[in-house]
Amino acid sequence: MAVSSSFTGAKMENLLLRSVLSSSSSFMSRAVPMQLSQAWFLKRSRLAQRVSTGDAVMPVFRCDLSDSDIQRIEASSLSPLEQLKASAADRYTKEKSSVMVIGLSIHSTPVEMREKLAIPEPDWPRAIVELCGLNHIEEAAVLSTCNRMEIYVVALSLHRGVKEVTEWMSKKSGIPVADLCQHRFLLYNKDATQHLFEVSAGLDSLVLGEGQILAQVKQVVKVGQGVVGFGRNISGLFKHAITVGKRVRTETNIASGAVSVSSAAVELALMKIPESSHSSTRMLVIGAGKMGKLVIKHLAAKGCTKVVVVNRSEGRVAAIYEELEGIEIIYKPMSEIMACAAEADVIFTSTASETPLFMKENVKDLPLVGPDIGGLRLFVDIAVPRNVGSCVSEVTGARVYNVDDLKEVVAANKEDRLRKAMEAQAIISEESKQFEAWRDSLETVPTIKKLRAYAERIRVAELEKCLSKLGEDLPKKSRRAVDDLSRGIVNKLLHGPMQHLRCDEGDGRSLSETLDNMHALNRMFSLETDLSLLETKIRAKIEQIQN
Repeated sequence: MAVSSSFTGAKMENLLLRSVLSSSSSFMSRAVPMQLSQAWFLKRSRLAQRVSTGDAVMPVFRCDLSDSDIQRIEASSLSPLEQLKASAADRYTKEKSSVMVIGLSIHSTPVEMREKLAIPEPDWPRAIVELCGLNHIEEAAVLSTCNRMEIYVVALSLHRGVKEVTEWMSKKSGIPVADLCQHRFLLYNKDATQHLFEVSAGLDSLVLGEGQILAQVKQVVKVGQGVVGFGRNISGLFKHAITVGKRVRTETNIASGAVSVSSAAVELALMKIPESSHSSTRMLVIGAGKMGKLVIKHLAAKGCTKVVVVNRSEGRVAAIYEELEGIEIIYKPMSEIMACAAEADVIFTSTASETPLFMKENVKDLPLVGPDIGGLRLFVDIAVPRNVGSCVSEVTGARVYNVDDLKEVVAANKEDRLRKAMEAQAIISEESKQFEAWRDSLETVPTIKKLRAYAERIRVAELEKCLSKLGEDLPKKSRRAVDDLSRGIVNKLLHGPMQHLRCDEGDGRSLSETLDNMHALNRMFSLETDLSLLETKIRAKIEQIQN
């Protein structure tokens, strides 16, 4: 589902103004004068000019107030909460908060665009905080790998949330919003949940069933712990995705024979070299992180007996050497990268460098590779951002492959993996329903809190009346006994309703029955109105911004 980027802040302000000025709601008539509504929207229209992107035209409002009147009203003692309420009384109550994912993946987006959007893992917490600072975003998470860049959020407003996140992505990457809209995908609620579960299970990977993505999903949870904005919904979604990924790999054989991006890179390199020369090919691996380590492992599995590894430090290389048997690993520092490249036939790159390690000018003077290897020095770049510029392929005797070129490696065994994927989809469908039921059950939490607060207000008020009648000379022990008596009565009265608001699997109560109970209690005790729901959401947003 595509959302037009032309839905600018100016249009949104006009819609909100029209809604408020024509509203006959008792809230608007009681809470704020019409003149204040107009003044507030005039103020917001000025802000819209600063925050909207593109060639948005400023909305023109007709107002009979003088500038001094506007300044006087804007300088009133109304709190930010009341002002925000006045600006759009039903802004958040028309829509339920939505879980959505805005992403770009290897399936639809070229590597040139993905590398501009890539967010290094150390920057994920800051990205979460920035995303949650947007007006309509409550929670957020970032999943950025070599194959995908996906933003998961809980949005107060679906369409406004899409617009804000897309503009944030454009600002961070320098890619125009129009270009992002051509390649992005948007999924909401159940579809977003199922997508993440498929990602975690390895069904959305370039190599079906690959296991590395599950570790990356786990890392999202690990990094997000303690970060403001990695809230209950998003955290619960990713934790459930980990469970799904594990279950799919345990109950199906989708992972059997499956390869990672790293092993696909090794397969690709060996496909381009005459089979008779596999044992004599000089292999160079640049980067000894997770990807580089997997490349070395797969080279060893394919019979390679010697590999040169260039890395910033020797510690990681030594650890890999101790772990693997039957392969000679020679460490070289980054300062010798060009000398090592001159002596290599195949060069695998997988570093976190944000600038290319090899460009045309670096490669043009390297000695040619012998004809027994195929006459071409192969650069297999599995890093995002890329470590090898595409211009290197213009050099005689050199050829560059990146992660997008790995598709031909996995095409042959795709049919077999698709059969396995059908088994996994049944599990994902079941788990998706369970997660949606869990998320729906969260709706009862505010009612539980409000019912307790309602009962507590009555208890305290009646207790104070009783104690005042008994006099100030009443002993502390007696006061405590009366207080305990009131608490005991309230707790016993609330026990039944509370039990029927909790969705426990053991009592056999369905989610629909629990939600019916919630709505009934809301009506009986007037626990929830549009205004109170609005106030809760806006107050939470203001507190989040202030913190």
